[in-house]
Formats: sequence, structure tokens, C-alpha cells
Amino acid sequence: MSTPEKLIFLPGAGGNPAFWQPASAALAHPASRCLLGWPGFGVVPADPGIVGMDGLVAMVLGQIDRPCALIAQSMGGVVAIQAALKRPDLVTHLVLAVTSGGVDMADLHAEDWRAAFLAANPAVPRWLSDYRGDLSTAIKTLRMPSLLLWGDADPISPVAVGARLQGLLPDSRLHVIAGGGHDLANRFAGTIAPLIDAHLASAA
Repeated sequence: MSTPEKLIFLPGAGGNPAFWQPASAALAHPASRCLLGWPGFGVVPADPGIVGMDGLVAMVLGQIDRPCALIAQSMGGVVAIQAALKRPDLVTHLVLAVTSGGVDMADLHAEDWRAAFLAANPAVPRWLSDYRGDLSTAIKTLRMPSLLLWGDADPISPVAVGARLQGLLPDSRLHVIAGGGHDLANRFAGTIAPLIDAHLASAA
């Protein structure tokens, strides 16, 4: 089960399903696409049934109905890791872009973005600022190939975070994009698409 039949794209805290559209359109991989958005985080209407990170994970798990690759940005990477831990039998590949992945970044000089983001986006659920899960130990059990995409100009998730995840994920490769910021998965879609295509062609 090394070839994904479905690609599930997960955005960051902006919650916009269109974030991954340029990269998705640039991919040659024949799998079907599913571009998710987060209810209540922006253009997607709120869902009263989603009151925490577990609700977002359950939403993604509902889409994992065949061999899937999870392709995630920032906060979406935390959701992707949790979903992969629950369904390692169906998640064939991970692509994680500028995410904490659920590991502690306190010693990695990452900029704390939550207060400013919530102030600028008052409609976003307040529980976002409360999540403090640490998946460092659990991540070591994930055996699917993982591509880590980072930019060298991202204060929110510096390259040191990607390096830490690379050290935790047993089968992972870190690619650093010059000039890439926290929006690199969207801004550098043409650059990362071939990297993702090559990664999805690798055997699990």
C-alpha cells in the first residue's frame, strides 16, 4: 500500500481550503484531491460540533477512506500528525510544511503567533490558543515517508523546527527553500510541486 489514491490538503490557522490550490493544480500525481478548510477559521462556516483540535482530527479521519497522503501547512500539520497516528494503515505519505507537528518549540526561537493572529481574526475559535499537545514521543512511531518543507525566512516555524521533526520521524527528508516564509506552500507552489510529486512516488 505505497501509492496514495487520495491527496488530502490541510491548511494552517487561516483555515482556507484555497491555500493549497496552486500546489494541488501543479501536481502531476493522478490521485484524487480533497482540499479541506477549517470550520469557523475563515471562509468556512463554523461547526458547533467542532470545539477543539480533536474535532479537526475527526474531520480529517472522516476523509481517510482509502490509501491517502496528508499534505499539511502549519497548524494543519499538527492535525495531520494526529490523524496519521490514528490511521497509519491508510496514510501512505506525509508532507509537512512549516509546522510544529505538535512538538515543543520553546527552545527553537520560534515566534509565538497566536495572540496577534487571534487579535486580527476575532471570529477564530478561542480554543486555538489553548492547545498545547506534545506529540514528540508518538511521532517516532510513524513509518510512512515524510517530506518536510521549510523556508529559511520563517520566524514562526524556523528551520530548526523542521530539523527536529526530521530527527523524530523515522523516514523523513527536509527540504529548505531559500526565501521561503510561512506562506511558502502557496507562494512557492511551482517549486514544491515537483518535490511533492517525487515524494509521493517513493515507496512506503
